[in-house]
This record gives sequence, C-alpha cells and structure tokens, in this order.
Amino acid sequence: MSKPLIPAQRRERIQEYLAIHQIVRTVDLCEMLETSEATVRRDLEWLEQKGILERTHGGAILNQRMILEQEYQQRAQHHPEEKRRIGELAASLIVEGDIVFINSGTTATQVLQHIPRNSRITVFTNNVSAVMELGDPGYHYFMTGGEFQSRSNSIAGRFALDSLGLVYANKTILGVDGISLKHGCTVPTNPEADVVRKMIERTKGQVIVVADHSKWGVVSNFQVANIDEIDKLVSDERLDSSALESLADHKVSCLIAGSTPVPA
Repeated sequence: MSKPLIPAQRRERIQEYLAIHQIVRTVDLCEMLETSEATVRRDLEWLEQKGILERTHGGAILNQRMILEQEYQQRAQHHPEEKRRIGELAASLIVEGDIVFINSGTTATQVLQHIPRNSRITVFTNNVSAVMELGDPGYHYFMTGGEFQSRSNSIAGRFALDSLGLVYANKTILGVDGISLKHGCTVPTNPEADVVRKMIERTKGQVIVVADHSKWGVVSNFQVANIDEIDKLVSDERLDSSALESLADHKVSCLIAGSTPVPA
C-alpha cells in the first residue's frame, strides 16, 4: 500500500487535475487520491474557500476568470456549430404572440437568425450584428437606442435602458459570458450588464440563458442574474452531466441542443 498523501499533496493533485480537465467528480478523486469521500469533501471545501474551484453536485469545477471582453469576431470563431444548434433550439421556444428581449453576443445572434421568417412575434434587442445580418425578417423587431459598443457590436447606455423601460416582455433570451452556481450569470462589461438586468426586470415570464459548454464555470466581471433567477439553460451535448445535476437541484431546466435538427 502506498503512503497516504498529506493534505497539501492531495490539494495540489486536485488542482493539477482540474487544470487539465476543468471538471472532476468526487468519486474519481477518491480513487485517484486513495482516500475517503469525507476527506475529499474537506479538501474541496478548503480549495473553494481559496477561490480555486467551485463545488458542484458530486464534484467540483475549476474557477475560470474572464477579465477582458474579446472582439465579437473572435468570439464568433469559438464553438460555432454548438452555437448554431443552441440558437436553433432556443428560437423554437418562441411562440406566436411572444414579446421577446434578446441581448447581444454570438449565441444570441444565432437565436435571432433562427427565428422563422414572418413569425407573429415582436423582438426587442441591442444586438447590432444580428440586425445587420437579418435584413427584413418579416416579424416586428426593435433596436434599443443607446451608445454603440464596438467590441461587442451592441448598443447600451441610458437610451437603451430608457427604451427597455417602456416595454414588458413575456420571454427573455440571454447570451452570457460565464455561468456558475456560485456566481450566476456574468458578462464582461457594465453597460451590457445594465441592459441585461433591465431586460430581466421587465420580463413577466421565462428567462432563458443560451450558453455553450465552455461557459460553464467561467466567471466574468459583472453579475446579471443568480442561478435561481433563470428558468432554462440551452446548451450543447458537451455540457458535463454534473452541471446538469447541479442545475436541476436549483430548478433550472436544461435543454441540450444535439446533432439532430430541431423539428419545424
């Protein structure tokens, strides 16, 4: 039998594993470290207090910080197929008569692009990219006023907030830059955070977040919602099963966009 590891050694190995895999299960750590579940839980609690990880249902996830906002075109190159499928599935949740808020971001753009032409709905958005690409979609859509944000190709600021304050939506679909149990949904800039918070505030129905698997465990600069404030997460097949279990514990319904096309 090998010599038991001291706490510092166990915690170092946990960090090394997370640096490679980002997510780990408690049962796997017990096997890897040759120790009890109670000991592993104490190590995870210690590491969480240090801000290194966040405990989830049956395991932990590495805390990943996103400080700077990437240019829109850079973000569009990350997981494009997953974002397309997520957008298609999320768009199918919009039904006749809906008034919908949709914010900026590459995944939110995919939602707008997959709404069927001539739908009998109304969309309010600050997403400049989507509006430029849509042309005339045949349904009612409104751009918020406000100041142009070049990095995100969006509109924000006081005029945007004032225009959103005149509307009540029955559904909001939000792209975010990070989502975690502890820190909720986050975005990199305060102007976009203000817009998203206003959208949530003015929604008298479901709040739906669209985020591919790479956003899980990421924490950006500004929180826009706690986990308990969202109703649905639309993600892709690579979202870890422990994330699904943890979100279910918080009454968040998860819809997974797979390779099978969404029925018309």
